[in-house]
Amino acid sequence: MGEVPRPADFEANRKPPTKKLVDVYVDILPKALEQEHPAGFATYAVEVLNSAGRGAGLSNQVHVPLLPALPPFSDFAAKVVPQGVLISWQCEAVPGAKLPGVRYVFRIYRRQEGTTRSDRIGDLVAPCRNEPAASDAFIDLPAAKRENHYDSFLDQNLDWEKTYFYHGTVVSEMPAPGKPAVEVEGDDTPDVKVFAHDVFPPAVPTGLQAVFSGPGQQPFIDLIWSPVTDADLAGYNIYRHEGGKVPMKLNSELVKTPAFRDTQVASGQTYFYSVTAVDQRGNESERSEEASERVP
Repeated sequence: MGEVPRPADFEANRKPPTKKLVDVYVDILPKALEQEHPAGFATYAVEVLNSAGRGAGLSNQVHVPLLPALPPFSDFAAKVVPQGVLISWQCEAVPGAKLPGVRYVFRIYRRQEGTTRSDRIGDLVAPCRNEPAASDAFIDLPAAKRENHYDSFLDQNLDWEKTYFYHGTVVSEMPAPGKPAVEVEGDDTPDVKVFAHDVFPPAVPTGLQAVFSGPGQQPFIDLIWSPVTDADLAGYNIYRHEGGKVPMKLNSELVKTPAFRDTQVASGQTYFYSVTAVDQRGNESERSEEASERVP
């Protein structure tokens, strides 16, 4: 089906200890072949001929699936949000004939700066919102739904303060009974670079209560509040003030549990308390609603 001339430097590189000779042949398949035989394979082999046109036989055979590949979605973008990196794209209905049994997946890859390996971090089956979760999710849409849709993916499994590159590709999948599904990846989207810089504070603590205890012992005020559930929570800061004065922080180190005992109180005084949450990178939330208590 095709011939490739021998490399120009064939004679100079044919004997050891030289590098292996490599050549390339590109076979342009007709669209009709892919559409008519999406579950089939094209089989290739190579035969080397001498100047007399004689060869030693065919090489090993390579089977290439004929499943058509689809173009990537457009407007691929990524931005840092409090929960991680939010990846978005424009999900376009792709015109074409329905291919029975074919499933389409939008696959997302991530690579950390300074490395060469791209890790697969997400496969979204039928990623277009408001479309049926069927194998032909964005191939055989009714005319009323042939419009652009946006969708997104949230990457939470990352390390903050590092730089990442993201790209996506549409994957065509054809199930094979008793065998792994045949997959063909389309072209990649352009890489998107993101510096995962965490400038987002934890949630504001809620449910703060202040309770005085004193008779028969040294007086104190106990504070309790609902725990903040952010995964990167480092602890809490406690603030107190008296009427009309500026709140001052009471703790010298972060409080690790949602409770605090203030023993530096005086009779006849009313104290106002608030609490903040602090994450592992020092981002501090707004102060909670105040709770007050009077010392008799």
